[in-house]
Amino acid sequence: MSEEKIINEETVETVEATEEVVDAVETEEVVEEEVTVLPAKKQRSRKKKVETQEVKPESEWKEQVVQIRRVTKVVKGGKKLSFRAIVIVGNQKGQVGVGCAKASEVIIAIQKAIADGRKNLITVPIFKTTIPHPITGRSGAGAVMLRPASQGTGIIAGGAVRSVLELAGIENILSKSLGSKSPLNAANATLEALKSLRPFNEVAKKRGLTMAELLN
Repeated sequence: MSEEKIINEETVETVEATEEVVDAVETEEVVEEEVTVLPAKKQRSRKKKVETQEVKPESEWKEQVVQIRRVTKVVKGGKKLSFRAIVIVGNQKGQVGVGCAKASEVIIAIQKAIADGRKNLITVPIFKTTIPHPITGRSGAGAVMLRPASQGTGIIAGGAVRSVLELAGIENILSKSLGSKSPLNAANATLEALKSLRPFNEVAKKRGLTMAELLN
């Protein structure tokens, strides 16, 4: 009986030892799993969305609305209402244009007038912040007289004529609007006058003179 007890005790000890080994292996596996899972969670928490905002560059072209009028057109079914916009477009560096367009809404009419003004740009010869010589422009029943002015005079003009001269980049000038008082006629007459200007170097080449001889 003593031998059987000894054998039973040995078997019990071996079973307990095997259970302890199994438990140790399971704990090691669990620890390994936890170690592998933790870095993944940390990596996910570190990811942040970075929002970027696009900065639009400012355009050198400037627009100025001169007039917005409601016009009617008589059609077969009655009267059709629309809006007419007159807009001056320029970069204040010697380029300017006048646009006129009609549409059923004011915003659309202004957009169409701006597009029309950019299609009809002219280049203005500027001599020392003013114009080279006196000139008179005509459009329809309107006429605009322009005269060069000395430094510090400013823009002596009003209405559509002033808007055209400012956006053209002229700083000193004298002007007088003659005839029709319509803003569209005044703007177009000013544009025709600026278009007819001739710089000194071009006139000197045609006459076969130097700039000094021409100015004296």
